[in-house]
Amino acid sequence: MIRALFVASGSKGNATLISSGNTLILIDMGITLKRLKAGLLEFDKTIDDIDGVIFTHDHSDHIKGAHMLAAKIPFYATEGTIDEYVDSLIFPGEEFEIGDIKIMPFQSSHDAVNPVNFVIQAGEERMAYITDTGIILEEALPLLRDCDYYLMESNHDIMMEKRSRRPAMLIARVLSDYGHLSNVDSANYICDLIGPHTKGIYLAHLSDDCNTHEVAINTYKKVFAEREMHFEDFEIKCTSQIKSVKGGDWE
Repeated sequence: MIRALFVASGSKGNATLISSGNTLILIDMGITLKRLKAGLLEFDKTIDDIDGVIFTHDHSDHIKGAHMLAAKIPFYATEGTIDEYVDSLIFPGEEFEIGDIKIMPFQSSHDAVNPVNFVIQAGEERMAYITDTGIILEEALPLLRDCDYYLMESNHDIMMEKRSRRPAMLIARVLSDYGHLSNVDSANYICDLIGPHTKGIYLAHLSDDCNTHEVAINTYKKVFAEREMHFEDFEIKCTSQIKSVKGGDWE
């Protein structure tokens, strides 16, 4: 069983709690302790119940709150991500376990030091955790096929990004292979990856300036229709910067 709570997702801070029923892990810690504690209440848990924290990369919106948990909970990260606090180094393609949760890191494509994303497995269920990447590398695609759940970056609408008042260098960065996935690229990747086991797709890291929940969902609906796939067969919803969103098996 996988039960996820996307506590916060966006450029102001990221954190996700995932439970197998027996083990509880945190992915990234870019939020306040107060916000994390509020998320933990959804599981009827406290900080002392977190079995491990895994990190995707070294950008501040993913690690700025980590110091508040250091020395209390084991930290897992690639070299260069959070070296002052890390307890166990992790490597793309090398699976590790925290309790009864299996975690497979795979390389992402982002302008960070050794960035990774993850496939999380609890029992027979798998969740692909894909955020902060300009593309999905070809070698990772077989690993990501037919997961039960996807946390999938859907950062921006391309035209909104191009027409924004952001600095030209920032726009170029976001649109590059080392930036962030657009709504249309996100939806096309998902159409390539989903399979008979797939139940839920949760759109992540939406831009405050160059995206909206409505635009992202409508883009998904359009791409699914173009690909002759059935949008309504899946739970598809957006995560949020300001409130927690549930995913996985909460029944």
